[in-house]
Amino acid sequence: MAAALGTSPTIVEYFEGEDFYRCGYCKNETGSRSNGMWAHSMTVQDYQALIDRGWRRSGKYVYKPVMNQTCCPQYTIRCRPLHFQPSKSHKKVLKKMFKFLSKGEFSRGNNEEEPMDSQMDDAAVDDFVLKSKLDIQSDHRPLSEDYNEVVESEVKEKEENLETKETKELNQSHAKREKLGSGEPSRSVKVVPSAPKPGKGADLSKPPCRKAKDIRKERKRQKLILKSQTDKLEGSQIQHEPQSLPSEKPKLNQPKSVEDFIFDTLPEDAAHQLEFTRFLCSSPLEAENPPEGPDCGYGSFHQQYWLDGKIIAVGVIDVLPYCVSSVYLYYDPDYSFLSLGVYSALREIAFTRQLHEKTFQLSYYYMGFYIHSCPKMRYKGQYRPSDLLCPETYVWVPIEQCLSALESSKYCRFNQDTKAVDEERIKELDQLRVLYKRTVMPYNIYKKRQKGPSDEAIVQQYADLVGQTCSERMLLFRS
Repeated sequence: MAAALGTSPTIVEYFEGEDFYRCGYCKNETGSRSNGMWAHSMTVQDYQALIDRGWRRSGKYVYKPVMNQTCCPQYTIRCRPLHFQPSKSHKKVLKKMFKFLSKGEFSRGNNEEEPMDSQMDDAAVDDFVLKSKLDIQSDHRPLSEDYNEVVESEVKEKEENLETKETKELNQSHAKREKLGSGEPSRSVKVVPSAPKPGKGADLSKPPCRKAKDIRKERKRQKLILKSQTDKLEGSQIQHEPQSLPSEKPKLNQPKSVEDFIFDTLPEDAAHQLEFTRFLCSSPLEAENPPEGPDCGYGSFHQQYWLDGKIIAVGVIDVLPYCVSSVYLYYDPDYSFLSLGVYSALREIAFTRQLHEKTFQLSYYYMGFYIHSCPKMRYKGQYRPSDLLCPETYVWVPIEQCLSALESSKYCRFNQDTKAVDEERIKELDQLRVLYKRTVMPYNIYKKRQKGPSDEAIVQQYADLVGQTCSERMLLFRS
């Protein structure tokens, strides 16, 4: 995809591999290492190519961990939203938000502070990095590890309401069977319930407990019976009525999509209103709005979350040619009980699917870095299906195929083809573009004009990291 006319070219200053520094994940004082460059300007096409080679931006600073040397290797992870189905934990967060908005009800439970991603760059980029509360993606928001328990009371209440009628009937039937153990008619049996002796079994004065699993099985059986009866009735009607075009019947037990939860209609008397605004924000990425692109265009955007007129969270995303890349999210800690990190990630997945409807190639959601060696950072792997980027050949591999290897070694080459190499590895520097004394020139011309010691080793390192396409398209600033 060529850069749009009128956009500024990418101009970067490359910083030679830094010394080891303190890791924001394992706190090793000399465990982390990365390469970086400052982006004076950058096209969305070039940034897309860079993140597909393991780079990541924090503001205008773009960095790439030295994967085989850093203590906590950071693997680029992307979700495939077109096939995404929310997990049980995700659904609980979405239901919790809906319940809070519609009825004003919430349960703080044992809500602990969610995992943070801000440490990722604390040492790596020092002054360049945004040192704020970040959550989900590797420059992102907190995702609560214990949100499974946050809505426990809600689930329990729902199950009790659902089982009331049929449980009562089944329990009565069960009690009758217990009474008929001698084979006598039920009318001739008189049972006087009494409290059991300690350790002598269940209290017969109370109905027997039923497991939630059994209740679900019973409900499913009832639905199948109802469906069978409905199908028979429709079949009978078809025999006596004129033929018409078939209409699609609603599918029973079809999983709800993330949109079904997010865009569920609130009641007119909803306790709260949650609104969203989106607008371009300051970024090294050059905003573009080509005819074939999404309605919002490409670039960096703020997404504001407004609750009853009060802003409670702000997310930053990059809309790129092939993906929505989540940068970070910061929020009001008073509303952490809503698991805003998880909720915003699910909304961004839904937004990616929405953009895909017009821009077919935009079909991925990038979540920053997956760090398997840091247990609290593994939550990103729960957004499936997802892929990890091979740090040597830069091909995407399903995360399920990577996990066993990561259990054995922090650093892994995911591509199992031993003959595969980095197809973008530059073979010669002659065509690499350089910005020198306000003049754009290929590297072979720059070498002739360069004064002082040769910088070829540094330039070669830069070219290897960005790849041939970017090296011939971006401008490397040399002073």
